[in-house]
Amino acid sequence: MRQGRLGEPAETDSGTVPGMPKGMRTGRLAGRTEWLLRCGVWAGPVFAAVFLAEGAVRDGYRPLRHPVSSLALGPRGWIQAANFAVAGAACLAGATGLRLAGDCPGGSRRAGPAMIAAAGAGLICSAAFRTDPIGGYPPGAPDPGAGSSRAGTAHNLAAIPVFFGLPAAAACYGWRSWRAGQPLGFTVGCAATAVAMPATMALAAAGFAQPSGLGRFGGLFQRASIITGFAWLTAVSARALQQALPGTDGTS
Repeated sequence: MRQGRLGEPAETDSGTVPGMPKGMRTGRLAGRTEWLLRCGVWAGPVFAAVFLAEGAVRDGYRPLRHPVSSLALGPRGWIQAANFAVAGAACLAGATGLRLAGDCPGGSRRAGPAMIAAAGAGLICSAAFRTDPIGGYPPGAPDPGAGSSRAGTAHNLAAIPVFFGLPAAAACYGWRSWRAGQPLGFTVGCAATAVAMPATMALAAAGFAQPSGLGRFGGLFQRASIITGFAWLTAVSARALQQALPGTDGTS
């Protein structure tokens, strides 16, 4: 419980005041949940818009070939580093909103939001640890070869909860939605995300390890993986938002 200002009642940790009417407490909680879910809705579009725009204007950077993380290297690297951090924070906020909205039809009470939060934490760690140069970017930087720097290794480890956390969350939501008898379209979308995101990332990883052939499209496969996962996060956050808003029946 937090102490209120002089003459005002103390506020509990849940954000309510003892004696506050139930409707007012519900409205305050709904307002916080709505704001958090909107963070989840916009996490992907903002994240993708920044790395697509940066990739299009960087000298020597080839979006089809190079990973998104390479944008965090060079003089303008701070832009992508900030993009990682903001997207990670938005994912954490969205995960909290989904946890609070867990009673909505088809929601996943704990496992799904926890996986999304893990992805958000991975993005924040990706901002803290820069990847190693690869594929000739930044221009003039040598590839690390068989070895990696400590920062590069930490960055690669931080990517694990991102590329496996979101598809795992999609699988959780899809399973819960199917068991709850929700519309088949949402269940199929979750299942497709759970399969497509790790599959395209596996192709990207194989491409990054090759100087030619599949390697020419490593960046394309990675972007497909990222956009797939974050498009699902936008969809599930928007769906939970619609169900949580007053006056909706939650059947969408």
